Amino acid sequence: MTIRHIASIALIGAFMAACGNPQKTVVNEPALKDVVEGKFLMGVAINTNQSSGMDTAAVKVIKQHFNSVVAENCMKCEVIHPEEGRYDFTLADEFVNFGVENNMTVIGHCLIWHSQLAPWFPVDEKGKYVSAEVLKQRMKDHITTIVQRYKGKIKGWDVVNEAILEDGSYRKSPFYEILGEEYIPLAFQYAHEADPDVELYYNDYAMNMPGKREAVVKLIKQLKEKGLRIDAVGMQGHMGMDYPDINEFEESIKAFGDAGVKVMVTEWDMSALPTVRQSANISDTVAFKKSMNPYPEALPDSVSKEWNSRMKAFFNLFEKHADVITRVTAWGVSDGDSWKNNFPVKGRREYPLLFDRNYQPKPFVQEMVEAWKDSVDAVKK
Repeated sequence: MTIRHIASIALIGAFMAACGNPQKTVVNEPALKDVVEGKFLMGVAINTNQSSGMDTAAVKVIKQHFNSVVAENCMKCEVIHPEEGRYDFTLADEFVNFGVENNMTVIGHCLIWHSQLAPWFPVDEKGKYVSAEVLKQRMKDHITTIVQRYKGKIKGWDVVNEAILEDGSYRKSPFYEILGEEYIPLAFQYAHEADPDVELYYNDYAMNMPGKREAVVKLIKQLKEKGLRIDAVGMQGHMGMDYPDINEFEESIKAFGDAGVKVMVTEWDMSALPTVRQSANISDTVAFKKSMNPYPEALPDSVSKEWNSRMKAFFNLFEKHADVITRVTAWGVSDGDSWKNNFPVKGRREYPLLFDRNYQPKPFVQEMVEAWKDSVDAVKK
């Protein structure tokens, strides 16, 4: 049974119930997207169990609380273009159709990224890097084929993902090694040529870092000077209890806005656990692993309170800059969906998303929704 069939049955049931009892009316439950209506889109990354309709509990949350969706993995190169000359649109089509059928703003993620790149893409049959001209043609074919397929269905694309390091230098990805800095303008050019109406974004993490901030501002200006379209910068919101500094994050929002683009807070989640630094030996002792997974059953109330307070502070920041921010997207529906589980320590249990493992809103979300409902009720009176 498809989502559409399920929705039709539910609609018929609601109509019959209303006819059977004239006093009964169907009332929509208050939702997170209502809280920010007129400010920015409230988005969520969904997995294939959700876009297929299998995870019915998650689908209910998605439909109630969000009005924008992005694919967590199914549009990445290794999935959608696994071999030269062969595309697999099965899962991507399912995701896009889910968004379209539910009247949601659909975001494409992502066209060019060094990670989850199909192994064949940058190399020849001997495993050596291809020439610049070959890579350009592969990029153009890849971008054109995908963007044109979803023309009119997708609002905007993360064209290039994670190309710049924290210090502002370029990541030494296969794209950079073969083409240098030129590959980013080329990717934006190919995407615009494939669909002149679709919005185009640059997306990256640690965007609060001054070095990366300055490099991205420079990139925006370079693209504009070349006459290329760039509509927004996606500031990935992968956070922890001790990072990023909220003032630094705000400085980047302002800087990107001043550079002439909109801002999207993408991939938003916040770890409630101790931060694992890159220098840590995560394969070390049992004691170390235990220290990195301190809450295997549930968060202590004190930690939960601190987590909710910090999340609310950032949400307030997003609302403060709603003149620049056009979308905020959580990177997953519920805690059980998060990529942070089992990372970077196997068995690590995380609590980073807006809804818990029982698909219930976290306290700060519930408080905002209830406050919105109270304000609406007050106006009605």
